[in-house]
Amino acid sequence: MPAYIARRLLLMIPTLFGILLLNFVIVQFAPGGPVQQVIAQVRGTSELATSQFAGSAGDTRGGGAERSEYRGAQGLPPEFIEELERQFGFHRPAHERFFKMVVDYAQLDFGESFYRDRRVLDLIADKLPVSISLGLWTTLFTYLISIPLGIRKAVHDGSRFDVWTSAVVIVGYAVPAFLFAILLIVLFAGGTYLDWFPLRGLTSDNWEQLDWPARILDYFWHITLPVLAMVIGGFASLTMLTKNAFLEEIHKQYVLTARAKGVSERRVLYGHVFRNAMLVVIAGFPAAFVSILFTGAMLIEVIFSLDGLGLLGFESVVNRDYPVVFGTLFIFTLLGLVLNLIGDLTYVAVDPRIDFETREG
Repeated sequence: MPAYIARRLLLMIPTLFGILLLNFVIVQFAPGGPVQQVIAQVRGTSELATSQFAGSAGDTRGGGAERSEYRGAQGLPPEFIEELERQFGFHRPAHERFFKMVVDYAQLDFGESFYRDRRVLDLIADKLPVSISLGLWTTLFTYLISIPLGIRKAVHDGSRFDVWTSAVVIVGYAVPAFLFAILLIVLFAGGTYLDWFPLRGLTSDNWEQLDWPARILDYFWHITLPVLAMVIGGFASLTMLTKNAFLEEIHKQYVLTARAKGVSERRVLYGHVFRNAMLVVIAGFPAAFVSILFTGAMLIEVIFSLDGLGLLGFESVVNRDYPVVFGTLFIFTLLGLVLNLIGDLTYVAVDPRIDFETREG
């Protein structure tokens, strides 16, 4: 196992390199980079000031202006364009910028944000606790609800309980988490009915003045609705995955043999079936956690004003803040790779018969 872990850790290096390279190439062809955005803002301000007198004559598409590789840059001094390129680091060729980024990332130096005047690593460190909180609590409660529910649905397959809970699961499939979030706000956060929960942040403004028991209660008071919305929107898939995995194992020969020997139903279910059926559920844990942490939580962060990593990455893409874009991408990818490795190790913990050292390829 140590050799397998070492190989997986070494394989993370070319994987990270390849993902960064692919996204760097894509970004080179994406329109509306930071230089273009600054030019558009400058041109927009200039046109706004002269539009009363020049009308449409000041449009940047007019003929006779000097040519530039940046659309809308006509009429701006070349020195200004060169200074913008130097400020954003685009005065170097693309390959030099990429390899400089790789060297810096190897030293965990992600540079500074174009617009926030802060180091990217500091920004990520500030936002990460919010996303980690949402991801961990949502994953924990999703598994605590979905696994027992899926097991019971499998054991009572076709019963009234299975039918009624399937209706709830269908609702969970059909309605996204952010719609549940809006419903919870209307019902419990002062929208129309009750005003029991806050709508902003993970803590109150006076959190620093509270004692530790009060801080813990305040934290859970703030995070209840966001986590509940994400759990309601995400438990359906895991519930059905657990049910189907158990149904497949329950009808296998070793289960029939154990029952024929007089083994109790509880021991058959949790001593034999559980270990084999849970392998499929564990296999999906890393992807589920990453999805909850960085994708599913983004709209929830917006709705509940939670300043997390998902929201930071989205805003950075919209604003073309490339250092933050690549920094968050690097962190996302690294966490995903580490979680995949943890998933493999969990396989071994659940079923010691699995030995990754003997796998071929």
